[in-house]
Amino acid sequence: MLVLSVRNQIIIGSVLAVLLIMTRSHHFSAMHTLPGASWAVFFLAGIYLRSVSSLPWLLALTWLLDFSAYKWGSGSSDYCLTYAYAFLLPAYGSLWLAGRWYVSQYQFSWRGLLPLFSSMAVGLVLCELFSSGGFYFFSGRFIEPTLIGFGQRFVNYFPLYVGSFLLYTVIAIGLHSIVKIIASNRSLRQVVNG
Repeated sequence: MLVLSVRNQIIIGSVLAVLLIMTRSHHFSAMHTLPGASWAVFFLAGIYLRSVSSLPWLLALTWLLDFSAYKWGSGSSDYCLTYAYAFLLPAYGSLWLAGRWYVSQYQFSWRGLLPLFSSMAVGLVLCELFSSGGFYFFSGRFIEPTLIGFGQRFVNYFPLYVGSFLLYTVIAIGLHSIVKIIASNRSLRQVVNG
């Protein structure tokens, strides 16, 4: 089980919030080349932030960013703001819950990779089904939506979302590993010198 101090959780939560703000729908024009980090942020929040309130807080931040981009952003449209927008709640919740499940299986070893990859795969597929499926079938933007049409969209767009997700989670895994190795070396030195 991964246990972090409240201080470390606040630091990680702040970093995740800043990452969400910087990459959500290109709210910062200078950051327009960064891929969206929303999916990774919710997954990582499930892993690192112990408070259940982190999920509604991040959902509210996401909604606020989207609403502000729509209301005050230059050239923003309401294309994605339909009743289907509500499907983002279970979509992001799926990633957050996948992170929560993984942390209950956490081991800093090679054996910990199978639960990590499993939780990532399940969370990603559920998120895509809720977000893209919800939009495709319930937004009213598509005339006569079909399962075949959704399957084509899934094949076209899902790899792009997975790529963005992996970019940020691989960085997080690398940082986590570095911090864990440094902490282990310090502990070992204290025992030896102790």
